Amino acid sequence: MEKIVLNDQLSVSRLVYGMWRLGDDTDTSPAHVQAKIEACLEQGITTMDQADIYGGYEAEELMGAALAQAPHLKDKIEIVTKCDIIAPVGRHAAAPVKYYDTSARHMTESVEASLSLMGVEKIDLLLVHRPDPMMDHHDTGKALDGLVASGKVGSVGVSNFKRHDWTLLQSAMTTKLATNQIEMSVVANDAFINGDLAYLQEFGVAPMAWSPLAGGALFSAENKALYDALHKMAEAQSVDVGAVAVAWLLAHPANIIPVLGTNNLERIRRISDALKVEMGRADWFVLYEAANGHEVP
Repeated sequence: MEKIVLNDQLSVSRLVYGMWRLGDDTDTSPAHVQAKIEACLEQGITTMDQADIYGGYEAEELMGAALAQAPHLKDKIEIVTKCDIIAPVGRHAAAPVKYYDTSARHMTESVEASLSLMGVEKIDLLLVHRPDPMMDHHDTGKALDGLVASGKVGSVGVSNFKRHDWTLLQSAMTTKLATNQIEMSVVANDAFINGDLAYLQEFGVAPMAWSPLAGGALFSAENKALYDALHKMAEAQSVDVGAVAVAWLLAHPANIIPVLGTNNLERIRRISDALKVEMGRADWFVLYEAANGHEVP
């Protein structure tokens, strides 16, 4: 599978396995989590996407248990994780409200916790999970630079940031931000016209896309026209509808990196089917029109 170069230190697989639902599975045993990772590796999917908050702050620990059982996997994968969201669950159950914390102290403590829970010595890519309206960009930027200098974090990026959030944080850092993980799908396509994607594309920053299947919205009755268009293309190319939807993102010249999460082993084994889909420009606009309910101006 193709690798996308984010910077001189890090390349990630063209498709990424998202672990936000890891704790929702009926089987969360180390052996089953290991099987998911191995199913990804068999296709060349080497990048695993985590966050401290996933699974009520339990997903990283589930992954760590699998890596402890199969330590040889550590050298075969790139680990992405995120921090700054504090929600009143798990280890933050005493929090009075859900909030964001981009202080140097919290981010450093969060990284230490992630390293310990996953049983690894380095996080390949650390993302600031959400824009923090209380962010002191000098404090946050210095902390991120320090984490990279310490060797505990290889590269840093952000998630859900707007251009102004990105430039503010970057202005206080020597380390270049590597990516922005934002919501993108055939349904959630605002980023393609509101400047979010154009800004990253201008500077050659490959974005990551969370919820590339729109959380199942592609298959809802209210999106029947889109589903029918997807199904027609899928049938013609002998893949499932999800593969076509992911291929729609892959076809864009910005080198979008979809992050796909499922607990079903058979679906995991078919993630790379998206790479088989031929998506021409007219095909791309057929789906874009069906998703928006009208033709382009």
